[in-house]
Amino acid sequence: MSAFFETVRDLLRDPAVRLPALAVLFWIVGLAVARLLVGALARLAARHLDSQRVQSLRRIAFYALATLVTVAALHRGGIDMSVFFGAAGILTVAFGFASQTSMSNLISGVFLIGERSFVVGDFITVGTTVGEVLSIDLLSVKLRTPDNLFVRVPNETLIKTDIVNLSRFPIRRVEIDFRVEYDTDLASLSKLLEGIVHELPQCLLEPKTHFFVQDFTDAAVWVKFRFWTRREVFLEARATVQALAQERLAAAGIRQPTQRLRMERGELMPRPAVEPTDDQSAV
Repeated sequence: MSAFFETVRDLLRDPAVRLPALAVLFWIVGLAVARLLVGALARLAARHLDSQRVQSLRRIAFYALATLVTVAALHRGGIDMSVFFGAAGILTVAFGFASQTSMSNLISGVFLIGERSFVVGDFITVGTTVGEVLSIDLLSVKLRTPDNLFVRVPNETLIKTDIVNLSRFPIRRVEIDFRVEYDTDLASLSKLLEGIVHELPQCLLEPKTHFFVQDFTDAAVWVKFRFWTRREVFLEARATVQALAQERLAAAGIRQPTQRLRMERGELMPRPAVEPTDDQSAV
């Protein structure tokens, strides 16, 4: 055992071995300290930020500290960093031109994290895509659609597109359109629909319901009925009210007319002959 330590001591006396060994040791210890500092920063940030933003802050802080530790370790190992800094500047310019989209997504991700328009678990609408937010990363946002599809949306797209957050507030308004005949008693129809809302526990009595005529067409009168429900039972409340309304309207004799088209069979009119013009006759 003593011979082993003597061999190690002799190796460490050689600068060609000692400097790289110290650099590796410094790098390992530096990364360990960086993890401890990042963990303390994350615990402090968790008091004011949500879990997704804490995770993003943890990544940024660790990568920054890891870069500083690596540069310091190389310098301690006797490597002239001025050459690397010059090469890094050239590579940075080249990389910047080659990855403009990625840098744009990265900057947009920082804005999204700071803006807090939505958090993990929210349902949002981006263009024609509706889904639950799985993660908010520096380059993109991951969504899961109601039919269990995975969608990746670049952060630059989110910055340029209107985003509808379906989970931001605890209650939502449901709108249902009905088409009824012109002789329908609209007051009775309004009371019938309000009665359904009062029966169902998924529906809220405040804010109050709203019933109004939306449009007049050749075949029917279009009316709109609005009521409020809790966010988590939005789909259930809408489906239940629609089903009960269909049943109650039929029981009350309120018809929902449909436009009908009548087609009659007949002979085709002969196509008239086209006489040539003067220009065509000359040709």
